[in-house]
Amino acid sequence: MKRCHVKYFALTALVTAMTFSLQAQAVTDEDLLNDHMTTDRVVTDGMGMQKQRFSPLTRLNADNIEDLRPVWTLSFGGEKQRGQESQPVVVDGVMYVSASYSRVFAVDARTGDELWEYNARLPDGIMPCCDVINRGVAVYDNLVIFGTLDARLVALDKDTGRVVWRKTVADYQEGYSITAAPLVVNGKVITGVAGGEFGVIGKVEAYDAMTGNLVWTRPTLEGHMGYIWKDGEKVEMGISGGEAGQTWPGDLWKTGGAATWLGGTYDPDTNLLFFGAGNPAPWNSHMRPGDNLYSSSRLALNPDTGEIVWSFQTTPNDGWDYDGVNEVIPFEYEDNGQLIKAVATADRNGFFYVLNREDGKFIRGFPFVDKITWASGLDENGRPVYVPENRPGNPAETGESQGKTVTTAPAFLGGKNWMPMAYSQETGLFYIPSNEWEMDIWNEDVSYRKGAAYLGAGFTIRPINEDYIGVLRAVDPRTGEEVWRYNNYAPLWGGVMTTKSNLVFTGNPEGYLMAFDALSGEMLYRFNTGSGIVGTPITWEMDDEQYVSIVSGWGGAVPLWGGEVAQRVSHFNQGGMVFTFKLPKAYE
Repeated sequence: MKRCHVKYFALTALVTAMTFSLQAQAVTDEDLLNDHMTTDRVVTDGMGMQKQRFSPLTRLNADNIEDLRPVWTLSFGGEKQRGQESQPVVVDGVMYVSASYSRVFAVDARTGDELWEYNARLPDGIMPCCDVINRGVAVYDNLVIFGTLDARLVALDKDTGRVVWRKTVADYQEGYSITAAPLVVNGKVITGVAGGEFGVIGKVEAYDAMTGNLVWTRPTLEGHMGYIWKDGEKVEMGISGGEAGQTWPGDLWKTGGAATWLGGTYDPDTNLLFFGAGNPAPWNSHMRPGDNLYSSSRLALNPDTGEIVWSFQTTPNDGWDYDGVNEVIPFEYEDNGQLIKAVATADRNGFFYVLNREDGKFIRGFPFVDKITWASGLDENGRPVYVPENRPGNPAETGESQGKTVTTAPAFLGGKNWMPMAYSQETGLFYIPSNEWEMDIWNEDVSYRKGAAYLGAGFTIRPINEDYIGVLRAVDPRTGEEVWRYNNYAPLWGGVMTTKSNLVFTGNPEGYLMAFDALSGEMLYRFNTGSGIVGTPITWEMDDEQYVSIVSGWGGAVPLWGGEVAQRVSHFNQGGMVFTFKLPKAYE
């Protein structure tokens, strides 16, 4: 039987929580929409609904960053010290941060004192693809909302940690889970699901934030029906992308994957949600000839109904597990005096795409990694120009247990994986955490079985270069130019943040929080946290001082799936800590 657990750690902590509850204001829709301009709170994953991860703060800059110093740390405790991929949020002096194994902590942001902990107490038999991670929480009204590895949404009272509502989103025994931070738009909690390696049906769903009641559901695979609830009645919204089987053979669309495991962004200017849909299932592309909509795609949805407004597929008939979930970030730029409303996304397949965010039309695309072998480029519509000999072979043609092995770059873990990039409104550049690796990949026969891995492929991953795998890149989305780069020995697996004062923050598996000059790429600061960083930094101001926080704790997909790469970093220590720094007033 599943249980949950809320624990207070000291009477003084409880008193502190009560004190803050008297001061804290409920988080409103307006607060969420204005988060990108707010400096004393961070109330969204992404530091704004559009997830540019850009802070307007300037106190901390290149001249004084050497005086940034740690002021407190918090351990997540116990034996659950691995895969800490979350981004904290901060509401009126209280930090809310999720941790591995579906836990949430409330912390006094001034002192690091733990106020409460919620532990979802997961059942036996969960099947997360890529470690026991959780990437963050949403806050709304007086609630802290997050997803669990057994595919539930849980809403907690932000002052006590007590459960307000709990909803099952999907059946974990079929391979579903939730790892991304939910998104709250107009009082609705928007979530996707993980589980693409198990032949699940990807979907995006909206729940009433105050009650947990389902508002609408939209499958992200062609042929599946969406629904909206009106006055308690279930109303058909129509099927996704036309009749079943148009771009899928036979019944494979029924177990086709396209999981929406990274969550979404929201653009109030167009009133659109942007979600990515992941890899098709199985990986063996010869079993499913066709484009396999909407796998490996970016989708724009109406947040009120779930209707798919437009779609753009980055890897049709994906045969390399390049997925399509990487974040879609709205931004604007001028072209010949015209303001272009665009979105940008850096795909696992190695290409960077700029699209019109109103209709999804392709504007431009270019490689952002050094080596791409599966495609020779993109055509005028952004469709990849495949290199046929670099698609893994069909075992049915050879009569053997596996098809021809090919060497492909990037590896399936991607030119960029889940780790979020940042966009600077000051420099006009995107800062992309990326990796240079390749793989040997081959196809195998496979049949769907509920709750079992549904791959039909084997692989090995190895570094392309001896002295580095990770590359932090500054890229101009208007030209494709790489303005600067920082090479890192281990793969980069954590997110990026930038500031108006032209600082770029990220962490690496070696354990360092690092800060760079946003224009030149010069490293200005680093601090060793003692375990690999695979989380995403934030910054805010409190008591007239600027703070920076990052979660440290090595884990995630690389140690589990990384082959030779995993061996290279096998000596890195696991961990589970929040590190918080500040620039004291005297050093501004």
